Amino acid sequence: MKLVIQRVHWAKVSVDNETIGAIKNGLLLFICFEQGDTRDILPRATERIAKLRCFNDEAGKMNLNVSQINGEVLSVSQFTLSWTGDGGHRPSFENSLHPGEARLMWSEFNKLLKAQDLKVQEGRFGAEMKVELLNDGPVTFVLEFP
Repeated sequence: MKLVIQRVHWAKVSVDNETIGAIKNGLLLFICFEQGDTRDILPRATERIAKLRCFNDEAGKMNLNVSQINGEVLSVSQFTLSWTGDGGHRPSFENSLHPGEARLMWSEFNKLLKAQDLKVQEGRFGAEMKVELLNDGPVTFVLEFP
């Protein structure tokens, strides 16, 4: 499982010019499930996100998590993260989890985020999406869960 986490002032995702998910002040997540990923990584990943102290406290230090700033989460499935960049110039996504399985994992992932008392908006699995954001910092993290 690969995650790109961006701290944002705002973010939104649209499909066919219709906004389907939008947040103010929080975390934009791009999630990719890969071959070999199992459901047992989901609790650890969602707990890491919920507890990630990447927001500034009154002293300007990254000490606060998304809940402590009353922030939100926008979760977007992105299978293209599975490309490693090795060999050639045309990306290959054969390491991505089969779409049917990935859809179930992403759904469970989002349910577990909500179970962490997070306000979660979602993109649309498998759709051609447009994502807009204002990165805060910029602050961006890449996490992998084997």
